Amino acid sequence: MKLLTLNCHAWIEENQMDKIRVLAQTIAEKDYDVIALQEVNQSIKEETEYGLIKKDNYAVVLLEEIKKLGKEGYVLHWGQSHIGYEVYEEGSAILSKYPIKETHSFLITNSTDPAYWKTRRIVGATVEIGSEPVSFYSCHLGWWEDAEEPFKEQAVSLLRQIHKENRFFLMGDFNNNAHIRGEGYDYLTSQGLLDTYEIAEEKDSGITVPGKIAGWEENNDPLRIDLILTNQPLQVKTSKVIFNGNNKPVVSDHFGVEIEISNL
Repeated sequence: MKLLTLNCHAWIEENQMDKIRVLAQTIAEKDYDVIALQEVNQSIKEETEYGLIKKDNYAVVLLEEIKKLGKEGYVLHWGQSHIGYEVYEEGSAILSKYPIKETHSFLITNSTDPAYWKTRRIVGATVEIGSEPVSFYSCHLGWWEDAEEPFKEQAVSLLRQIHKENRFFLMGDFNNNAHIRGEGYDYLTSQGLLDTYEIAEEKDSGITVPGKIAGWEENNDPLRIDLILTNQPLQVKTSKVIFNGNNKPVVSDHFGVEIEISNL
C-alpha cells in the first residue's frame, strides 16, 4: 500500500495549474492508494459542483487532471475549516482508491467559527482493506505555544474523536517540529502513536519545510512537520520526502511525504 500526504497551499501558490499537473502526473505514476491533502481551498464565489464542493475546489481540479491521464477511481472527501485570505473556503481532503465505507468530519478547535482562520476541521474516511476496516485522517493542526488554540488541546480533541477501534493513520501537517523535544511531536508519540518515518526500513532526511513559510515566518531551521502516524505496528518499506526539487519538482511551500507499506 502506498500513501501520500501534502499540504498543497492550493490557489495561494503561483503557477498552480502547472504544479497541479506535476502532482497529477506523479499520482498517476505512483498509483497511491490513499492521499491526504491540506490547505485545499475553493473560491467563496464559485458555483457549486456537488454538496459543499465547488467547481474550482483544488482537489476537484486535481482529479480532473488525473482523469486526463487515464487514471480513474479516486473518491474525494473534503471538509471546510475556515475562510482564508478573505476569498477562499479552506479545508482538508482525502482521496481514496478504496470505496469509502464511512466518512468523518469534526472540529478540533475551541473555535467553531469558519470566519476565524485558526478554526480547524479534520476529515477522514474508513475503508476496507481485505476484511479489515482502516481509517485515514487528513490533519492540519496548530502550533504548540499558540495562546488561543494550543496544539495539545487540538491533539486531545483529535484523539478523542477518531475511530480507535480500527487501525488508523493520521496524515498531514502537524505544525510541530519532530526535532524539538517536549512539544507536540513528543506528545503525539507519548499517546502510543507510531511515526512511520521512524520505523521505515529505508528513509531520507524527512525534512518537509526547508526554512521560512507562512506560519513559520521566524524560522530559519529545516523542519519535519508533515507526518504519517499510525496506531498499530506494521512494516514500512520506505518513507520519502517528495516534491522537494530532488524527488519531483516543488509544488507547494511544503514538501510531501510518501510511504510504502509491505504488510497491509
